[in-house]
Amino acid sequence: MGRRKKMVERVTALMSNPEMIRNIAIIAHIDHGKTTLSDNLLAGAGMISKELAGRQLFMDSDEEEQERGITIDSANVSMVHEYEDEEYLINLIDTPGHVDFGGDVTRAMRAVDGAVVVIDAVEGTMPQTETVLRQALKEHVRPVLFINKVDRLINELQVDAQEMQIRLGKLIDHVNKLIKGMNEERYNEGWRVDAAEGTVAFGSALYNWAISVPMMQKTGVSFDEVFNYCRAEDMKSLGEKCPLHEAVNDMVIRFLPSPIDAQEDRVGVIWHGDLETGIGKQMADADAKGDLAFMVTDISMDPHAGEVSTGRLFSGSLSRGMEVFVSGASKKNRIQQVGVFMGPERLEVDEIPAGNIAAVTGLRDAIVGSTVTSLEGMSPFESIKHASEPVVTVAVEAKHMKDLPKLVEVLRQVAKEDPTLKITLDEETGEHLMAGMGELHLEVIAHRIERDKGVEITTTPPLVVYRETITGVAGPVEGKSPNRHNRFYVVVEPLEPEVRELIREGEISMRMPELERREKLMAAGVGKDEAKKIADIFESNVYYDMTKGIQHLNETMELVLEGFVEVMKAGPLSKEPCMGVKVKLMDAKLHEDAVHRGPAQVIPASRQAIQAAMLMADDTLFEPYQKVFIQTPQEQMGGATKEIQGRRGVIIDMTSEGDTTIIESKAPVSELFGFAGDIRSATEGRAMWSTEFAGFEPLPTNMITEVVTGIRERKGLKKDLPQAQDFMSM
Repeated sequence: MGRRKKMVERVTALMSNPEMIRNIAIIAHIDHGKTTLSDNLLAGAGMISKELAGRQLFMDSDEEEQERGITIDSANVSMVHEYEDEEYLINLIDTPGHVDFGGDVTRAMRAVDGAVVVIDAVEGTMPQTETVLRQALKEHVRPVLFINKVDRLINELQVDAQEMQIRLGKLIDHVNKLIKGMNEERYNEGWRVDAAEGTVAFGSALYNWAISVPMMQKTGVSFDEVFNYCRAEDMKSLGEKCPLHEAVNDMVIRFLPSPIDAQEDRVGVIWHGDLETGIGKQMADADAKGDLAFMVTDISMDPHAGEVSTGRLFSGSLSRGMEVFVSGASKKNRIQQVGVFMGPERLEVDEIPAGNIAAVTGLRDAIVGSTVTSLEGMSPFESIKHASEPVVTVAVEAKHMKDLPKLVEVLRQVAKEDPTLKITLDEETGEHLMAGMGELHLEVIAHRIERDKGVEITTTPPLVVYRETITGVAGPVEGKSPNRHNRFYVVVEPLEPEVRELIREGEISMRMPELERREKLMAAGVGKDEAKKIADIFESNVYYDMTKGIQHLNETMELVLEGFVEVMKAGPLSKEPCMGVKVKLMDAKLHEDAVHRGPAQVIPASRQAIQAAMLMADDTLFEPYQKVFIQTPQEQMGGATKEIQGRRGVIIDMTSEGDTTIIESKAPVSELFGFAGDIRSATEGRAMWSTEFAGFEPLPTNMITEVVTGIRERKGLKKDLPQAQDFMSM
């Protein structure tokens, strides 16, 4: 502990000079060596012993992470590195690589300004490499590249020095191609990675050595010498001559931006307020004396201190006892402690100035994505958009009745800690439903509820979350309130794919200025009239108010939209969430007496009109798909393709590299349960595979009735398929 205490003193001394700070994340596909790399960087900073670096996996402090050998939660650490006789503070986040925990990567991207992209020299860029790189560029986080496991190329694949350089060159070209495809503007501004320039390092995190062009100039070790050391399996000498932490940290300090350089550009991307106001300028300058602007990117539970909110401080300073506003909460919260994370430990400091990543307790009302500020009425930061959506659900029950109240509280906590998890109470069956990114995600959460929260639970086998949508147009359909005094006339139609994409990308939302939103919608092909009349966006569904001059509609609109949200959360066909539905209110007749147009009248009328209209517009189900990438020896290829095709899968592409075949395919999530065991037996355990979310596609027509009936039965609804007239009052 003494070492870390000493480190905190050095960290605190550097905190107040944003020029000397680098906020970075380590991102990569699963098993490409992120946590092993983090170990090396910590050993270089003197925080763990050099002998254990690469094997201790200090950042994987959770026992489940150690057991499974994967990172599940992002872990933060602050350390000091000396470069050209100056001390720099590096705030590092080690992120997970498994697709089920991709939400952690997205959240970490909001807190950092630069990212070290790690690639396995043998496997190359993998699906998750692309996903994490895309998230980084979307958040305007600058990448540098570390090619790991170079020793495998030499000792396992037995390539010669020339072949090795060709292979590494191809990897760099491929990463540049990805960067250019994802954000050409940034690519042209010099965000490409280039070995000659120094934005690429090569090495082996397990054997603690790394080399880059600047490092070669500094140490005088040439590429051929590196090759010879590896051939002779003398990694120890190489690690002493070219320590990994030096090569990577030098690259981070030289090429990744400080908060001052980064915030000038990033604030405009993640905040839609006026950049010319006081707070806008203070954030762009990372002004420690300005008003407080703090974005929560992670929430964890500390058994002693309660909820710990970690996030990025864009302006102002955090200190104990401050009273702050949390976006969406009515009363102020008081900050109890401020600190920095050192892997699993949180160490208290007196004050944290702008430009740092801070851990705060006392923010009771904060959720992930909250804006915490000392300025009343500050427009909040753009909400964090995750790359994939929850597609698998399990029902959770407490084993013992006495634990039921505790379970409700625990589920609330778990959902707060992990926003990619959706917890709902099924009113009909009384079950708590937990929807997550995949089987592993839900398995880990269920295990933690039992282990950390001490509640024994039983879970059902995993189920798939479908989406309801419409394929036709219907309306105007009339919805009458129970007292017959209010009527709403709605039209429903499928939402334009361009608009859906804008919502998914976070390009348009109800929080942004109306003019900016209108222009983006018109650019996507929406008529001027509609673009002006948008009343609400819920997930990927939109409500337009096309009426003109209807008395009392303004004060009733909130209730009308409540009806809309209720239907979008649970569609009329099978009570599954809706996607891609466009609802237009064409006309309304309202009672002039407010008593007769209360919630009990307006919400059902609004809801039933939409439900009936959706059933008239050919309501159907979409099912989630995953892309499945399989690497297998050629002689096992038949078994692998048969396994995919037997699960309603489609093979998209097949390529060969040496005696390995790489299969790119996609299959419905509902068919992929138990895939891990089956692919192992089909390929004698020799296939490597990974998945990524591939969006939703229509359920085959011949399966709709069977699937809908199954869902309705499970949810305790009437077995017969609903008809439009069921929702229309006569």
